[in-house]
Order: sequence, then structure tokens, then C-alpha cells
Amino acid sequence: MVLLSLLYQIVRCLLDVPAVLLRRDLSKDAELLVLRHENAVLHRHIAWARYTPADRLWLAALSRLLPRRRWKEIFSVTPATLLAWHRRLVARKRDYSSRRRPGRPPTTAAIKNLVLRMATDNPQWGHRRIQGELVRLGHRIGASTVWEILNAAGIDPARRRSGPTWKQFLSAQAKGIVAVDFVHVDTVFLKRIYALIVVEHGTRRAHLAGITANPTGAWTVQAARNVLMEFGERVDTLTFVLRDRDSRFTRAFDAVFAAEGIGILASPPQAPRANAICERMIGSLRRELLDRLLIVNEQHLRRVLTAYLRHFNTARPHRSLQQLAPAQAETRPPTPIDLADHRVRRRLILDGLTSEYKIVA
Repeated sequence: MVLLSLLYQIVRCLLDVPAVLLRRDLSKDAELLVLRHENAVLHRHIAWARYTPADRLWLAALSRLLPRRRWKEIFSVTPATLLAWHRRLVARKRDYSSRRRPGRPPTTAAIKNLVLRMATDNPQWGHRRIQGELVRLGHRIGASTVWEILNAAGIDPARRRSGPTWKQFLSAQAKGIVAVDFVHVDTVFLKRIYALIVVEHGTRRAHLAGITANPTGAWTVQAARNVLMEFGERVDTLTFVLRDRDSRFTRAFDAVFAAEGIGILASPPQAPRANAICERMIGSLRRELLDRLLIVNEQHLRRVLTAYLRHFNTARPHRSLQQLAPAQAETRPPTPIDLADHRVRRRLILDGLTSEYKIVA
């Protein structure tokens, strides 16, 4: 079989060589003979070849330049395959689905989300104000498009959709607001004690207004006076006192602050989030102190609360203050230092219930 195969190849070459040499361009014809022979060798050794899209395109295009009757002897694929490749090329050329349709291009989801975010964050902004803000940020968008986005989301595109939210109002007035609320503790003798906590919204500084087992209306009035005395000259910076609708906050309690020109903000019923800053502070107070100690009596509670609030105001970081303590709220962050050249000293607070750290030389 090997001998017959060799003889066949020799005869085939002898027949091809004269036919090619009779042509004028000998170098090109010789190159063609080499390529034909290499093609025959590859066909003998490779049973199946993988064609890339570029290979298919090239072979399908060249097939139109050759007689169809010779496709089988020239190409390694069947004529049906070549025709299928060609039909695919024609279909791709005539496919207009990827071309942009006439009219305005659709608005991206990112732009829509930004429009809705601006409308939610700024209730007083109308659709033209939002459009101007987007143009300033580099997003070219029509005012009518903004109007359609707001309208589709059920938001009135008018200039003023509603008044400020409770959160927006408190944020805008933060520096002049103090919030008050009670926290209760059950002693080891199952006696309930109440402490009145005051928190400054602007600095998050917390104060203890008083402790009692019987928080009557008269007691809260005296606690209000104590708060004003503690603030001293800073009373002039206060504009509002935020409280809930507890019956212990009487009209007389409100009158103490009103006499100093301070307004009263009563949070909506059963809406603790309206007094979120004070509620969060009391939550920290419970997690970090009250839930980890057994309180004996009022004196014991006053002592531990005083120590904790001193730590809370001077050393405890707050996320809302860029991880500074309330005492640092109106100052610049500490200058970074190289810890390799300094020592860090630990100070135990409340007999190790928590710790403070200080840089020492």
C-alpha cells in the first residue's frame, strides 16, 4: 500500500509540473505547486481542521472566484459547507438590527436613577432644576426627558413637590437642636430608676439632666432648668428642643425653654426614628454600659453614667463626626504620627468595662 501511494504521488506530480511550467510566471507557478503539495500532506495527516471566523470568511470569499466543480479538490470542506459560510456572510452584511433606530437615544438606567435620587434628596427641585444640575455634571439631557422620568416614577415634576422631610429639617437645624429622652434601669433589687439624657445634635455631646425613681412633671421642669444652667452662655445657640410625646414632658417643661426663646419640637407618635440621634445614643449607652453592669441604687447609676458620659464626650469615636469624639467635633483631626517612635498607653474606664488610648513619648 505504501508503494502504491508513493507511486500515485509521483505520477500526480509529473502530470501537474508540465501543466504549470507551460505558463509564463514560473515563480508564482512554482509557489502554487509547493502550496498544493503542502495541502495534500496536511490532508493526509490532519483528519479535521478547526476554522476560525476569519478563515471561513476568506475561504467563502475565494470560493466565488473558482469553478464550483473544482471546490471538492481544492477545499478541505464540502461544497455545502462553503455555501453555508457564504449565506452566513450575506446575512451578516444585511443585518441592520445593530444600527441605531431613528429618534432620540434611550436614557440609560444610571441617568434615570440619578434623576430620581436628586428629586428625592431635594423635594423643592423641579424638573428644570434637576436638568440643570445634570448638565453641570456633564450629562446632556432634555428637560422633557427629566419630566418623563419623574412622571413615570409617580413624582410630581412641579417645582415644589412637598415640604422638607423630618430628616432634612433636623439636619439643617442640627447645630441648634438638643434632644431629650428617658432611659430606665432596673436595679438588683428590681427597683426601676429613670435617667433623663440630653444630646446635642450638632456635636453629639451627651448630658445627664437628672436621675430619679419618680419622674413627675415637677421633676422634669427642674431637670429642664438644670440643663439650661449647664449650657450657660451657650443657651443663646439653642433654637429647638426635640422630645417625644411622653406625658412627663408637661407644658411647664416646655415653658422653661420657651422663656429662653427656644422652640419645642414634639416628634410624631410612635416614631422613634424622628428622634434617631438621641435614640442611637441611648442604644450605645445600653450596649456599652447598662447591659453589662448590675446597678445597685441611684447613687451607683449616677456615678457610672457620669464616668461613661465623660468618656463618650471626650474619647469615644463617632461615625457621624468622621470618627472624632464630640469634644473634637469643631477641631481638626489629629496630626498623623509614626507609631514606631511613640508608645500607646491604655487607660481603663469603669474598671475595664471599656478603654481609652493615649500617645505617650
